[in-house]
Amino acid sequence: MAAIELDGLERRYGERVALAGVSVRVKEGQTLAVLGGNGAGKTTLLRVLAGLLRPHGGRARVLGAELPDERWKLPGSIGYLGHEPLLYRELSGRENLAYHARLHGVAPARVDALLDAVGMAQRAGDPVRELSRGMVQRLAVARAVLHEPALLLLDEPRANLDPAAAERLEPLIGRASGRTRVLVSHDVEGTMAESDVILRLKRGRPAAEDEELYR
Repeated sequence: MAAIELDGLERRYGERVALAGVSVRVKEGQTLAVLGGNGAGKTTLLRVLAGLLRPHGGRARVLGAELPDERWKLPGSIGYLGHEPLLYRELSGRENLAYHARLHGVAPARVDALLDAVGMAQRAGDPVRELSRGMVQRLAVARAVLHEPALLLLDEPRANLDPAAAERLEPLIGRASGRTRVLVSHDVEGTMAESDVILRLKRGRPAAEDEELYR
């Protein structure tokens, strides 16, 4: 069964075309790598898949939901990790995760387990504003997987992480998670190595395999 089906997807910001003619199919459990330079439309694509932006043309089906009409079905099934951690800076890491747990009907024990899994149990009571970028990223990963989503949308998931922290998070957001993933990263070689399907974008449009993406 396909987890993601895009056929001629389009998205605009006013007159500016952000995505055009994007078509791809990703099966359940597969990883889609989205490659491209700045302004290629990678983050826009993730936000469309998350139901945060409406497509303006083409067809988009995610986890069986047609977008945009059925986007209300998606929030409990998607874990989104973007450039912003989506954490309240004045709250502690534990308070942030507890808040999201209540939103999703997740048991408090899951919060404790994840704080331990991401290596933040000792700093769980500190306000987010006092934490390093790497620690905030670990909490953001915990938030994204808190509700056991079927689909992970990951925008530079290893940003600000040292190798040891990145390895620690692998069972949660890596191939070992067993989840369907859409992965955006500037680490082209590493991203391609852990992906089943590759989508190359240039200025919002699909690019040929031999086309230079970063100029």
